Amino acid sequence: MSIAARLSELGIELPSVVPPVASYVPAIVHGDLVYTSGQLPMVSGALPATGKVGEGDGLVAASDAKNLARQSALNALAAAAAVVGDIERLVGVVKVTGFVASVPEFTGQPGVINGASDVLGDIFGDAGRHARSAVGVPVLPLDSPVEVEVVFSIA
Repeated sequence: MSIAARLSELGIELPSVVPPVASYVPAIVHGDLVYTSGQLPMVSGALPATGKVGEGDGLVAASDAKNLARQSALNALAAAAAVVGDIERLVGVVKVTGFVASVPEFTGQPGVINGASDVLGDIFGDAGRHARSAVGVPVLPLDSPVEVEVVFSIA
């Protein structure tokens, strides 16, 4: 099944490529790989949530952050598809690196980044199985709760 057909089947509309917020490009091709820059969970040009991930008042709940990681992965997919010119050239996911801006006592970073891994697995099937890092950090650009970068393989 094509990637476009799979997205349609899943009810996922690929977002527009998020413009860079600094001096970089959203994605770059090197050999048979596409490397995306860190993607924030932007929706229509804005972050749907800001702040640290954790439990308690004023913090972003882990379940909400997981959805933000999913959005970040979709933004990475859009950036990769744009740089190669055809989403069908993307044939798999090699590596996902996820950053979670979290309070010091929060240790659920892997669960948050599952939002990115799960949607990529849903889209690519077995070709979506990937190596991964999930890292807790004190702060991310624009006070985003999550940031995700992805390495895709291309045909």
